Amino acid sequence: MNLRPITLLCASLLLAATSLAQTPPPPAPAAPAAAPGTNATQPPRRVPEGPYVQPAPVAPGDLTTWPRGVSPTEVGKALAEHFVTGTQGARFSGYPYVCTFYGAMTFAALTHDDSLRDRLIALFDPMLPGGSGRQPQRHHVDDSIFGVMPLQIAIQTKGLPTYDPKYLQLGLSWADRQWAPPTPDVTYPEAVVPLDNLQGLSPETRFWVDDMYMLTMLQLQAYRATGDRKYLDRDAHEMVAYLDRLQQPNGLFFHAPDVKYFWGRGDGWFAAGMAEMLRTLPADHPDRPRILAGYKLMMAALLKYQGADGMWRELIDDPAAWPESSSSAMFSFALITGVKHGWLDAAAYAPAARRGWIAVTGYVDQNHDVTQVCTGTGKFDNMQYYLDRRRETGNLHGQAPVLWAADALLRDEK
Repeated sequence: MNLRPITLLCASLLLAATSLAQTPPPPAPAAPAAAPGTNATQPPRRVPEGPYVQPAPVAPGDLTTWPRGVSPTEVGKALAEHFVTGTQGARFSGYPYVCTFYGAMTFAALTHDDSLRDRLIALFDPMLPGGSGRQPQRHHVDDSIFGVMPLQIAIQTKGLPTYDPKYLQLGLSWADRQWAPPTPDVTYPEAVVPLDNLQGLSPETRFWVDDMYMLTMLQLQAYRATGDRKYLDRDAHEMVAYLDRLQQPNGLFFHAPDVKYFWGRGDGWFAAGMAEMLRTLPADHPDRPRILAGYKLMMAALLKYQGADGMWRELIDDPAAWPESSSSAMFSFALITGVKHGWLDAAAYAPAARRGWIAVTGYVDQNHDVTQVCTGTGKFDNMQYYLDRRRETGNLHGQAPVLWAADALLRDEK
C-alpha cells in the first residue's frame, strides 16, 4: 500500500491548524472614552443627599412637633385614603368598619378635606335602605353601632347644599331601637339584664368591656346630631353601671364579670369610650364626676403599665405578653384627649401620650396597614387564650384607633 499521499495530507492539515492557532484574534471594540476628570476604573458616584440637619429638640410631652413620617396629618391621611380607595372600605365588615369610617370622616372634617368626606359618603350610600349593600340585623351592640355612620354624615353635612335628612333619620332609628322596650318577638344575643327589670339600661346590655365604645358611641352621636338630652342621659347612666361592675381597684377593667383578665383592646374600648363621653358630657351633668373619676383612675394605671417601648401589652399587666397595636392606639387616643382638655396633668401624662403615638406609628407598614393587631376576640376564661390570639396586619380593629389618635392630635380642644 502506498502511504505517501496520506502522509502528505496529514502534514498539510497539521500546518493549517498551527497557522490558525498563531493568528491573533481581532481587536476588541474600544471602550468609550472616560469623561474628563473621571476615574474610568470607578463606577459613577451617587448623588449626595446633602448635609444632615438635626431636628430641633422638643419637650418630652410635646404634642405638636413630630419626626418625619409620624405627624398625625401624614399618618391620618395615609390610613384614611387606604380605607376609602382599597379593599378595606369596599365591603361592610361589621363594627370595625364603622369605627374606621368614623375615624376617617372625622379626619376629613379636621383637615377640611371635602373630597375625602364625599368619597366616604359614596362608600356608605349603597348601605342605605333599598341599596345594594347590607345592614346588620341583630339587636346587639356590635350591630347597632352601624347607626354611627349615618349620624356622622348628618353631622358633617348639616348646612351644606348636599344635606339629606335621610342620614339623620336612619341613624336615629338605630339609637332609638337600642333603648326600645323589649317585645316577645325580639331576641338580644348575649344580653344579661332582666328584660322585665332593665332599670334604665339598654336591653342590649352584656357587661362586656367592649360595649363601652359600641353602645356609647351610638347614643353620643344621636345627642351630637340632635341635642336631645335623652340620648346623653341614658348613655351616661349605662356607663356608670359598667364602671361599677367592671373597673377594678387598680384602675383596669375585666373583660367581663366572669372573665377576670385585663385584655388590652377590651380596656382600650372602655378608655376610648370614656374619652368620647367626657368630650361631650356637660360639666354639670350628674354622672360626670363618676365617669371622670373612673377615667382618671384608669389613666393612672396606664402610666404604670406602659412599656419602655411606648406600647401596651396584649394582657396589660403581663410584661411578658406581646405588644399590641390596637389597644396602644386606643390608650394613646384617651391620653391625648385628656391632656388636651386639661383633665390630666400635662407634665405627667403628655410624655406618655407622645411615646404612645410614636410607638404606634412604628407599627404602620409601607402599605399603610397597621401590624401586630389582635384578631377579633370574644371573652374566654383562660389566660393562655388571650396570649395565643392571632396577630394580624391590616385588620380594621387596628386601623380605626390609629385614625382616632391622629384626630385627637389634630383637634383644637381645650
